[in-house]
Amino acid sequence: MSLPSHQMSDERGRKGRFLLLAVIVLLFALIVYGIAQRAWQKRELAKETEEASIARVALIRPQPGPQTRQVDLPANLAAWYEAPIYAQVSGYVKMWYKDYGAHVKRGDLLAEVSTPSIDAQFAAAKAHYNVVLARYRLAMITTRRWSALRGTQAVSRQEVDVQAANAAAQKAELDAAAHEVERVQALEDFKRIVAPFDGIVTSRLVNVGDYVNAAGGNLTSRGAIAELFSVADVHKIRVFVSVPQDYASVISPKISADLSVPQYPGRLFKAHFLATANAFNASTRTVTTELALDNPEGELWPNSYATAHIHAPGDPSVLIVPSNALIFRAEGMQVAKVLNGRVHLQNVQVGINFGMTTQVLSGLSLTDDIVANPTADLLEGDEVRIVPSTRGYNDQKPQMQQPLTNVTASDLRRVGAMAPDEAAADVPAKAGANNGGKGAPLAGAGQGRR
Repeated sequence: MSLPSHQMSDERGRKGRFLLLAVIVLLFALIVYGIAQRAWQKRELAKETEEASIARVALIRPQPGPQTRQVDLPANLAAWYEAPIYAQVSGYVKMWYKDYGAHVKRGDLLAEVSTPSIDAQFAAAKAHYNVVLARYRLAMITTRRWSALRGTQAVSRQEVDVQAANAAAQKAELDAAAHEVERVQALEDFKRIVAPFDGIVTSRLVNVGDYVNAAGGNLTSRGAIAELFSVADVHKIRVFVSVPQDYASVISPKISADLSVPQYPGRLFKAHFLATANAFNASTRTVTTELALDNPEGELWPNSYATAHIHAPGDPSVLIVPSNALIFRAEGMQVAKVLNGRVHLQNVQVGINFGMTTQVLSGLSLTDDIVANPTADLLEGDEVRIVPSTRGYNDQKPQMQQPLTNVTASDLRRVGAMAPDEAAADVPAKAGANNGGKGAPLAGAGQGRR
């Protein structure tokens, strides 16, 4: 049975109104949801903006100064004694007897010089001495005879005095002739070139037949004056280090140094303080400091280059901070302390700059929290958020206490990429395996506060 037409129209009207109402409600809900979503996003954006405006900082604390300070500086090695040997007489080289590297004793013959003119002078001086000696003896005999007749009437007193004076004059001439013989004898001795002390011949700039000049030594083919030999005493070595003015405070008799040289990689030679100039070079602002070390085996050679690892007593009472924690402003040197989540710019007095770290003489204590790497726009009273430090950042790298043997460059690069604790555990194990189980420890300095 079918429904009447008017009822079907009413049913369709109700369904249309219901659909229209549902669409209106849905559109209203969508509008309300959009407005709420935009408001929520606006609040979240404002919150994020506010959060982003607050600086994130990592904190560290000042560390005590090291018990010992180490400075690595270039050094020059010199022989304990070193002498260039020149000729004292003019002539031609008859023969040389010691070559490069020869070990000599004091007085050993190095070379001989042929000097016919000096030989002739020596012979003439001795002949003249003999003539004067004969005259002196005759004068003495005559004087004794005349003196014996002094009390008689045979001679006058004047004649006796004349003979005595003549004998004295002959004695003076004899002394002069003897001195002349000694002078020429000394020149004769200079014909023999001898070593002045025990040592090693480090240079020989003379050959058989070379003409040597008493005015300066060996006259080369170009007319330049050169020494005949150089002899060096290397049983001990002098080490000369030019210490910059910034590090001059470490110089004292208490310092010591470990020397490393390119020809002996991995080896260290112990040197001790000897002297310092106590004055700076005006052109370089460095002070020459002299160290000494024993060289019984002659392993170190003069005029070598070395690196001096100087150890000096430190001052633990003086605090140090990373250099990048300092702020350079018109108000002076400052650090950014954090108190209750806000920044306080603290003026400090700095001391010696060690490169990665700097001494702080006043203005900080060991318990102060300071910003590790403050930005240029950080101001007094700014609110900050404290975050953990980036691994390895502002941490002092481990330092090798002694050379590691058989550790390759790739091992060291791998250790540099590790965290400090991992590196300290890995490299000693590697070194211990290569050294028969005797690992070389790595010592890490104070870590930054996280």
